[in-house]
Formats: sequence, C-alpha cells, structure tokens
Amino acid sequence: MKYLYKFLNVLKLPSGLWKKVVLFGLAIFFINVGIDHFINPDFYLSIMPPALPLHLEAVYISGFFEVLGGVGVLIPRLRKIAGWGLVALLVAVYPVNIYMALTPQTFPDTPLGALYFRLVLQFVFFYWAFSVTRPTFNPTDS
Repeated sequence: MKYLYKFLNVLKLPSGLWKKVVLFGLAIFFINVGIDHFINPDFYLSIMPPALPLHLEAVYISGFFEVLGGVGVLIPRLRKIAGWGLVALLVAVYPVNIYMALTPQTFPDTPLGALYFRLVLQFVFFYWAFSVTRPTFNPTDS
C-alpha cells in the first residue's frame, strides 16, 4: 500500500477529489476504448465512412493514440500535451459520428436518437480532454 501512495505522490495529482476523478476517468476511458480498437476492430471498421482510406490502419492508429493519450494524462510532464493530443484525436474521428448520423440506414440496430446524441456527446469529450490541459490540473504550470 505504501508503494501506491508513493506512486500517486509522483503523479502530482491536482488537488480536490473531483479533479482526480476527472483525470482518472479520462485516462481509464481512453485507455479502455483504445484497447478495444485492438480487441474488437470489426466494430470500428463497421462505422468507418467509405470515403476514408486505410480503414484497418486508421482503427489501429486511433486506438494506439487513445491508449497513449490516456496514459499520457496521468504523467504530469505529459498531461498538457496528452490532453491536446486527445482533443486533436477527437476532432479527427468526428467525421465518423457525422457519417453515422447522415446514414442511419447503415446502422439499423442503432436508434436514430443515439446517432445524433453521439454528435453532441463528442463535445463533452472535447471539453473533458481539454480540461486536463488547464493550469488547475497542472500545478507546475501555475
């Protein structure tokens, strides 16, 4: 248990329980989704717009960068750049959500409302990733 406390101290976590939850939640979310790109690539391939090239490569590359960003936000020196990297990644994959909303017939098992909700939800993720780039999450920046 003392090693866990030492590890958490090295992370230089932001003060306040809510900020810690935001930070760890973001990391866990992106690491989990990134790993899922490698475990379940068929799902991600099924939602790729046909106009985009290199489907399988894009699935693996985005998964890699999701894991990298999720781990990066836990490392104080990398937190800010990792947060910006996740924002950039979310912008890069937004066309998938647009494609899904514009072609609901391609996804008959997904309710139309859910396809449109994904468009809005992406902005929540933008803000979530952006939040860890702020000085309040990076005490050494203050």
